[in-house]
Amino acid sequence: DRVEEREKLARIDELTGLPNRNAFNSALDALDCSQPGAWALLAIDLDNLKMVNDTFGHHAGDILLQEVAHRMADAAAPDRTFRIGGDEFAVIVQSSAALQNLDAMAYELLERLSLPVTSLGHSLYPRATIGGAIVSQGDPLPHSVRLNADHALYHAKETGRGGFVRYWRGLGTAITQRLSTIQEVGVALREGRIKAYYQPVVRLDTAEIVGVEALCRMITPEGKVRTAGEFHEAMSDMDIAQAITDVMLENVANDVRHWLDEGVAFQHVGLNISSADLRRNMPIHEYLSAGFAKANVPLKHLIVEVTEGVYLDDRDDNVGAKIAQMRHHGLKVALDDFGTGFASLTHLLTVPVDIIKIDRSFVAGLKNGSPSAAIVEGLSSIGQKLDIRLLAEGIETESQARHLLVLGCRIGQGFLYSPAVSRLEMTKLLHLYAQWSGACRTIGALWRRSPDEMAEGRAAGTE
Repeated sequence: DRVEEREKLARIDELTGLPNRNAFNSALDALDCSQPGAWALLAIDLDNLKMVNDTFGHHAGDILLQEVAHRMADAAAPDRTFRIGGDEFAVIVQSSAALQNLDAMAYELLERLSLPVTSLGHSLYPRATIGGAIVSQGDPLPHSVRLNADHALYHAKETGRGGFVRYWRGLGTAITQRLSTIQEVGVALREGRIKAYYQPVVRLDTAEIVGVEALCRMITPEGKVRTAGEFHEAMSDMDIAQAITDVMLENVANDVRHWLDEGVAFQHVGLNISSADLRRNMPIHEYLSAGFAKANVPLKHLIVEVTEGVYLDDRDDNVGAKIAQMRHHGLKVALDDFGTGFASLTHLLTVPVDIIKIDRSFVAGLKNGSPSAAIVEGLSSIGQKLDIRLLAEGIETESQARHLLVLGCRIGQGFLYSPAVSRLEMTKLLHLYAQWSGACRTIGALWRRSPDEMAEGRAAGTE
């Protein structure tokens, strides 16, 4: 009896009472892979356990785990639930009802888990992410299904925590590519090969430079300059994304200090921030202020650029408050790529910005009477009433620049004026064409590109 008791205890998680990793491995090994669709596996991570432990203590975290385990086992029954690690759980799905609609089961689990838990007088809100895989033709062993479920979980966590992703063929290859890119960028960061390049922002009537946008570039060991679009997958890793911003902020602040010291009539630099930056322990306005203060550069020279994806990030309920906080502390905020996602003018009523950057797709479609022209003209009118400036991206022809001026947009950037260039090249352009430097000539002729080169630039996202 004592032997049986010891064996039983060895297969039960002491905290939650669920079967543990040993029991899970045994149960998994016993499954048959010969019949596709006969069973499935859900891999589940509790996303905010560390935050609860750090904020309220480990006892509160234990209470959270116990309640989550109870809810999960109850919601998944009659299928078996296991605790296989600190914040890791798994469900082996064999019931026909659940197998017929694995997505519905996963979202039912997420809904049950999301209800608040009372722990030591605090209301805690569990948040989980789930990856799932069904045994299919070509799965030789149960552990290959587990690997597929882990891949799906990884993808779910990288693309949108708090949701469910079902494995599909090719997902493993995509994840392998992403991990390879993350590793490559990590090496570039350690070797100092992440650099800031700059594209001028100009007045469309005079082509004088009124600002620059800082764009991230990775220099390969062979000296090739790679655009951010070529390694954007690495930005899904929060540590990499934050490290890139650290490097960019330092480079940009030092470069602006250099231009000011040279007496350049410098106005503003636009710097992109990611969702990962809004999740820093330090408030984002303090982080940016500290970076510019270190280089002794007044914060008035910085414009913070956020894409629609960051602006509408549903994984960060406080994104609007953080943008408002930046503006409250004197930072100007630009909404990048406007019109490519789901941002609407109604969002600007609750989360106002200083600048809207019109996406290049609208600029490319500018013709008299075209929908693009109507949208730009409408935005121009609304911007004037809301005190929001418009900036057009992707300007490639003089006719586009003229059309934008007629529609009320007076600031822009694009290959007509210059691609993104190094600090040295940007310094030359600023000395020649910065507003108030005395030059009023167009700079388009200096950097005129062939149609093939412009098409290549659009595909690579170099503007």
